[in-house]
Amino acid sequence: MKKAVFLDRDGTINSDEHGYINKPDDLHLYPYAAEAISKLNKMGYLVIIVTNQAGVAYGYFKIDDVEKINAKLVSELAKGDAKIDEIFYSPYHESGIVEPYNIQHEDRKPDIGMFRQAQEKYHLNVKESFMIGDKYSDIGFGKNAGLRTIFVRSGGGENEFLQKRNETKYKPDFVVKDISVAVQLIEELDK
Repeated sequence: MKKAVFLDRDGTINSDEHGYINKPDDLHLYPYAAEAISKLNKMGYLVIIVTNQAGVAYGYFKIDDVEKINAKLVSELAKGDAKIDEIFYSPYHESGIVEPYNIQHEDRKPDIGMFRQAQEKYHLNVKESFMIGDKYSDIGFGKNAGLRTIFVRSGGGENEFLQKRNETKYKPDFVVKDISVAVQLIEELDK
């Protein structure tokens, strides 16, 4: 069975300070992201991105735009010797306006439809796997899937942490500054 690190995309691997990433030109990787992901590759983890992309349901961008942004992400990370094994995304949101995406769907985090797809394809060792993200929906996804969870305070994480840390039912196993520190933590736990 394989071990994996599930990563949120926006705010974890790349900056999302200007809101939705609508086109490839809007994608700006954090300078430490490729090195962190490359370390995970070398430690033998599958690296799987799971990202909510409700902008599709809201009509801000199309599936094709998400695919192009993800392709740029993979390409940019590869320049830093970092490999993404799979990207799953959820274009759904129940208050969206674009059919058929304007529904509640199990693929939207914190639900675990994207985890189920990954588990079916890769037969993962859940106890040895992690979820890293900057939103409590990421932590909920990890908890609901049985993963160890690391909350990063990059992206919107700092505000989310300060505003919601006492009200959420999802408590992260660890809280760190960013993906670079999260990977250092995984290295320590992996020993």
